[in-house]
Order: sequence, then C-alpha cells, then structure tokens
Amino acid sequence: MLLLISPINTQEALEAIEGGADIIDVKNPKEGSLGANFPWIIQEVREMTPEDMMVSATLGDVPYKPGTVSLAAMGALVSGADYIKVGLYGTSNYDEALEVMENVVKTIRKNSPQAVVVASGYADAHRVDAVDPMEIPKVAADSGADLAMVDTAVKDGKTLLDFMDMDQLQKFVSEIHDYGLKSALAGSVKKEQLKPLYDIGCDVVGIRGAACTGGDRNSGKIHRSAVRELKEMIADF
Repeated sequence: MLLLISPINTQEALEAIEGGADIIDVKNPKEGSLGANFPWIIQEVREMTPEDMMVSATLGDVPYKPGTVSLAAMGALVSGADYIKVGLYGTSNYDEALEVMENVVKTIRKNSPQAVVVASGYADAHRVDAVDPMEIPKVAADSGADLAMVDTAVKDGKTLLDFMDMDQLQKFVSEIHDYGLKSALAGSVKKEQLKPLYDIGCDVVGIRGAACTGGDRNSGKIHRSAVRELKEMIADF
C-alpha cells in the first residue's frame, strides 16, 4: 500500500519527502477537501522531488463543467504532476461524472500517456449532493482513468469510516480491482485505520491530518517524523 501525503507548500513537501512518502500530493485545503493549489507550487514541488517519487496534484472539488476541468487538468500536467486527481464534487450522477472524466482522460492521454488519472468521489456525497461513491469505480473504468478514489467532502472531524463501513470499502476496492484499476482511500484516515484498509487490498492511502503536528490538517503542519512513522507502520503490515 503506497503512502500519499498531501502538503500545501514546498516546506511541507520537503517534510513529506524526507519522511519517505511514496506520492507527494499537492493540494490546498483552503479551497476544499481536494482544493487545487497554484501551478507554481506544483512546479516547485516537482523540481524538489526525487525523480523516482511521484507528484500528484488535485484539480479541486470540481464543478460539472467538463471544459473547465479539462483545462485545469492540462494546467496540472504541464506544471509537472504525474497524478491528476479530479474531485467529482459538482457532478450529481454517473452520467455527469463520466462526462467530466472522459474529457479529462482525453486531455491527459493526448499529451502524456504515462500520467495517472484519478477519479475521486466522496464517502459523504449525500452531504454535498455529489455522485454516489459506489458509482466511482465504474466512472473510472468507463472513462479510461487509471485509479478510483474515495475521500470525504466535509472536513469536520468525521472520517472515511463514519460514512462507509469496511464491507462497503471492501466492495469498492474489489470492484476497482475487477476493472483492472488501482484503488485509493482517504478521508481524515487515522493511524489505527491503516491496517484495516491495508487488509482489504487498498493500493494507495491518502493522508494529511495524521501526518501533521497535532494531527490537525488545517492548523498543523506536516512533519517528517509523523510521515516516517506512518511509512514504517505500513511496512510492518
């Protein structure tokens, strides 16, 4: 299981790198769960990150505007992102989510076939009227994306497991694998929740809060010792 850590700036990115994260995921919590950061931040993080370490960039909690989202995807790509992560926030059903993702995939494939496209839904989709998270594996597969993810839309202390139990998460991961794709799980994931996610075959776990001082994604800052502890925990499973 790969450890994805989400810094908001180059200082936090350095901590994530030194802590041994597998994927450096540039985001901006001020703009939402999967808030987009600025192109120059992505560029700076890519420049400082070892070549064998992947850099991910979130496009934001995106609206149902396929053209706008496709242009954002192109911006993340040319800024140096290896993973292009789309938070399907403003899409209320499968058809809308598919339309957004098909156009993102087309944009990325025409310019960088090796880049990884991620379709991300939300475990608490009912709170923001977004597409059902259990539709995300099919959206990812039908659009030609590489990875399907679920996160939480509202960051209020509740975790992924407050909205999807282990049986649902197992079904989510298994369906993704049946399509031949990779899975990612995130959403205020705690240290003690890592082992259950590992056991169901999760390919990538996304972390911010648990890697921050004080365990707070907003007021805390990512620290290499916390990242290293998470990395070692996973290695021991």
